[in-house]
Amino acid sequence: MVIISNVTYPPESTKEIAKRYLKAPVLPEFINKKGPYVSASKINGMNSITYYELDNNRLAEGLQAVAESLAIYFGVPGYKYNLKPYFELEEGLNILGL
Repeated sequence: MVIISNVTYPPESTKEIAKRYLKAPVLPEFINKKGPYVSASKINGMNSITYYELDNNRLAEGLQAVAESLAIYFGVPGYKYNLKPYFELEEGLNILGL
């Protein structure tokens, strides 16, 4: 399974985001981080997506670790994030009882 974080912030907050990124806590070894991947837009500002791969049985622990790593950015003007778990198709079908 993966957890995906989607982070947005205005361009004027980029320097502060970068400073805090360098000080962010290290994630546990059971999480395989891919990204962040960043895009920019004059209309929507900065957008960053990161994928965190982990075993299903560590979901709660993984969500906690990722949320704590994103909390370092609290207080940066305009910073917002969304955090969601995504299951592989077969796992998702099992959840739906199919």
